[in-house]
Amino acid sequence: MNNVRKYIITGIISIIPLALTYWLIKYLFIFFSEPGKYLVDIVFNYTFIKSLPFIYNLYVYFSYVIGFVLTILFLFFLGAIISNVFGKKLYTLFESFLNKIPIVNKVYQTTKQITNTFTKDNTKAFQKVVLIEYPRDNLWTLAMVSGETLNKNKEKCYKLFVPTTPNPTSGYLLIINSKNAIETNISVEEAMEIIISAGMISPDKFDIE
Repeated sequence: MNNVRKYIITGIISIIPLALTYWLIKYLFIFFSEPGKYLVDIVFNYTFIKSLPFIYNLYVYFSYVIGFVLTILFLFFLGAIISNVFGKKLYTLFESFLNKIPIVNKVYQTTKQITNTFTKDNTKAFQKVVLIEYPRDNLWTLAMVSGETLNKNKEKCYKLFVPTTPNPTSGYLLIINSKNAIETNISVEEAMEIIISAGMISPDKFDIE
């Protein structure tokens, strides 16, 4: 009986990562399909296409796929437009409009800060990831080096950003002697994953240099 319970628990534990992965992929697929599918539904329901048996069968089986493709194409062209000068000006005007709306502006600004955290340009602002004893001895914290400076004794010091979990857009600025920081081989992107997941996504061990 104990073995039966053990095997069931082991089976449940082994299937959880697969189930969560499936759920996440399904959720993202539906999320990105809905905008395009909405357009597909309009075209299908309000045109003569609905009366064509072949098209109807395609709609039933592939409406979400078509919607997903349309959404990705829209995002591609939106990115291309925003990347040029005229598009950037329009986007800036749209942002200024959103920032004038109460409550909406707070939500938008917070969301933008979080997404900016994952952009390559933003992560390149940090040179490397180190470990420091903070907020007290024997408590090790991940910190990101944003720059270097010298103290009055001409010793190298690090300017560090210590992000909070699970929201890395807030944190603390520290300036410490580089001797008090331990170098790691963790990339900034990996450190962000560790922080946002509250340590659930992390390497089995840290290779400390």
